[in-house]
Amino acid sequence: MEPDPDLSAARAVRRATQRLSRRLQLQRASDGLSLTKISMMSHLARKGPMTAGALAAADRLQPQSVTRVLADLEADGHIQRLGNPADKRQRVFAISEAGRAALRADMRLRDEWLASVMAHELSAAERDALLHASAILERLADAD
Repeated sequence: MEPDPDLSAARAVRRATQRLSRRLQLQRASDGLSLTKISMMSHLARKGPMTAGALAAADRLQPQSVTRVLADLEADGHIQRLGNPADKRQRVFAISEAGRAALRADMRLRDEWLASVMAHELSAAERDALLHASAILERLADAD
């Protein structure tokens, strides 16, 4: 029986992205924000204000699970709670300027490491191909 080429391609992409993700996690500062906090702030930075339920759904978490994370982020000044113009009974969360700065600082070490490795290990054509592939990977990550 011949292996399914689509399944083989999916395995290769999954393995490569998981390995790169692990390597990037190793580049994080040991005293940095938790991955859950980074994820919540990243959603807010990319998508704008969101409800706690929408943030939980974006990371496939239970809404109760994000309550403490959001409270910590709000107490640290990384996010702010706002009224929801669409539903006066609900609140939405938005990233603050301090949150954007914390997010940039957290990503800086990983970005610098990756830029250095790409510059030393990849040709210009490979870097260009990787840039194009990143847009495709973003589309896959956003798919339902």
